[in-house]
Amino acid sequence: MTALPRSTGLPLLRPLGNILRALLRNPPSAFGLTIIGLLLLIALFAPLLATHDPHAVDLDNTLRPPGGGHLFGTDELGRDIYSRLVFGTRITLRIIALVTVIVGPIGLIIGTASGYVGGLFDRIMMRITDIFLSFPALILSLAFVAALGPSLNNAIIAIALTSWPPIARLARAETLTFRATDYVAAARLQGASTLRIIVRSIMPMCLPSVVIRLTLNMATVILTAAGLGFLGLGAQPPLPEWGAMIATGRRYMIDSWWLVTFPGLAILLVSLAFNLVGDGLRDALDPRQMTGRAMP
Repeated sequence: MTALPRSTGLPLLRPLGNILRALLRNPPSAFGLTIIGLLLLIALFAPLLATHDPHAVDLDNTLRPPGGGHLFGTDELGRDIYSRLVFGTRITLRIIALVTVIVGPIGLIIGTASGYVGGLFDRIMMRITDIFLSFPALILSLAFVAALGPSLNNAIIAIALTSWPPIARLARAETLTFRATDYVAAARLQGASTLRIIVRSIMPMCLPSVVIRLTLNMATVILTAAGLGFLGLGAQPPLPEWGAMIATGRRYMIDSWWLVTFPGLAILLVSLAFNLVGDGLRDALDPRQMTGRAMP
């Protein structure tokens, strides 16, 4: 029996080493990759890198400026800010990982199914997507968290519920192009089911664009999580979440600038890193981008 033709998914089958070298050859993406690598190492070795217990209260050392045994100073309860930032990397990575695991498959499945099946199913799914896209992500996340209750896990669910529509839109647009290709038509003529065509022929071709979009969305996820934490709807005290640290420190920021400066710099640096890596991945996984940029 003749094997059904399917997509080769060449960008994803390219050895990871080649993609890594492509990222490292680009200075901005190399910088972003370095920051993300450091973030992973800090999260992994947080107990060894932290100089103090991030939850330990020391009322004799409240609002101490940087130095004197506290690299980034202390907060209003005498807790070491550096140690809290170090442990806060674990919370940030947890949010990014869980949101990506939830959003990626949901957006890819809805987008490819909607684009390939078409008809009434496509119209219904796209109208639902439009409803989600019509609200700002932070406002919609606030509504979901208000309904579910303030907590870190509920914040992750709320962010995931507001992050899948752009992925679905992107996957649908890619699918509308791929469903008219010869290899999909050949698979259909040989009796392949709709599910088989979507999973084996279309999804692999959509994956590069979805991976790039997910990487670029990570910066938005970080900012949304920090915004929810700042408003008291995300991670709850005493968890050292960066947005919550800024929220508690804003009352003292005039005289104790370090309370908001260092968490804010951490959010800025990590968000920038993911954006830079996303741009580098776009060049590495989509040769058309490189060709377009090389043209005068």
